[in-house]
Amino acid sequence: MSSDDRHLLVVYHSRSGGTRAMTDAFVAGATDDAIEDVEVRVLHAPDAGPDDVRWAHAVALGTPENFGYMSGLVKDFLERIYYEVLDETPGLPYLLYVKASTDGQGAVTSVERILTGLRWKPVQRAFVVVGDVHDEQLEQCTELGMTIAAGLSAGIY
Repeated sequence: MSSDDRHLLVVYHSRSGGTRAMTDAFVAGATDDAIEDVEVRVLHAPDAGPDDVRWAHAVALGTPENFGYMSGLVKDFLERIYYEVLDETPGLPYLLYVKASTDGQGAVTSVERILTGLRWKPVQRAFVVVGDVHDEQLEQCTELGMTIAAGLSAGIY
């Protein structure tokens, strides 16, 4: 990796494995050999902090839907970084993906409310998988990873 590399931070939480599978597929796309000059850092939500966000040129967040909300550990991550990076990261591109058991809307809304306060900008609408994660959704996660990494490499984000 060179000093000109763009940085993609992936922060996720998974308890049952669905969000982890989505994260693995996303990272596989973001680190595809066709993508150049993008460094990807993947961290479990408790291990990520303000310095990781400062490092990033874009952030991908993965969360399960828990009780119609984001996971507690993703909320903890957002609480720990919020005031630390509030004035330093306006306009930071982000992508949200959710593994949901119902419709996922509560998880999406709860994360987006906080990211709106941070003034981060969505790359696209949140990607939500309801129920079991199948190969088709994993392929879509891989495509999402490739898309955001290619956008970083091309200087779009």
